[in-house]
Amino acid sequence: MAPSYHVVTLFPEMFAALSGFGVSGRAIERRLCGLSFWDPRDFTQDNYRTVDDRPFGGGPGMVMLVEPLDLALTAARAALRRSGVGAPRMIYLSPQGRRLNQALVEELAAEPALVLLAGRYEGIDERLFARHALEEVSIGDYVLSGGELPAMVLLDAVIRQLPGALGHANSAAEDSFADGLLDCPHYTRPERYLGLTVPEVLRGGNHAEIARWRLGQALDRTRTRRPDLLRDRRLSPLEQALLKDLPGPSDREAGPV
Repeated sequence: MAPSYHVVTLFPEMFAALSGFGVSGRAIERRLCGLSFWDPRDFTQDNYRTVDDRPFGGGPGMVMLVEPLDLALTAARAALRRSGVGAPRMIYLSPQGRRLNQALVEELAAEPALVLLAGRYEGIDERLFARHALEEVSIGDYVLSGGELPAMVLLDAVIRQLPGALGHANSAAEDSFADGLLDCPHYTRPERYLGLTVPEVLRGGNHAEIARWRLGQALDRTRTRRPDLLRDRRLSPLEQALLKDLPGPSDREAGPV
C-alpha cells in the first residue's frame, strides 16, 4: 500500500505547488503516495467559520481554536483507520520542533502515513498536543507566516525518497546529506564553456577514479562549508587518505584560478 499523507491546513490550495509540479507532482499522479487535505473551517460550528480567538492571559495575535483542529485531526485519523492504516505519525510544523534533516526525512519516508498540522497566527491551543500526541518538526530557526511552506518542504523531501519517485534508482542516495556529506560538483555538456572545462577525470571513463574524485570533492566541500558534519563522522581509511591529500585553504587560494 502506498504511503498516505494528510495535511490539516486553512489553505489547501497552496499545496498545488507540491502536487502539480516536479518529482512530487509526478509521484502523486502515479499514486506512489496519497495526499489529502482537511480544512479546519469545515469543522466549525458558527456561521462565520471561526478558527481563531484571542489568547487567555492577553497578549498580541490570535491562537487557533482547539475544537476545529481537534475535529480535523480526528477525521484524518479516522480516514486512515478505515483504509487499514494504524496510528499515523502526527506532526505539527513549528520552529520549536526537532530540526528536519536527512536522517529524519528517511525516518518519515518509512512511515505508512503522516498527518501534518500547518498552524497559523500565534500558534495552536496547547491542549491539541495532549489530544493527539503531536510531535513538533522545524525546518529552521526562523518564523514563517504559517506551517504550509514547512509542510511542503517536509513532504517534498519525503516523497523523493519513495521507491520509483526519481528517474534513477540511485539519485536519492547521491543527494547532499544522503551519506552525511555535501554533494560533489556536477557538470554536463558542453565540455568547454567560455574557457571553463569539465575536469578531465570525469571525461576519462574510469569509474573507480570518478568515484574517488567525487568522494574527495564531497569531503572538501563538507570540510569547507559544513565542518560540523565531519566532527562526529567515523571516517573510512579512504576518506582519511583523501582528506589528508586535499589542499588547505592557503593552498587553494594560491592555486590557479
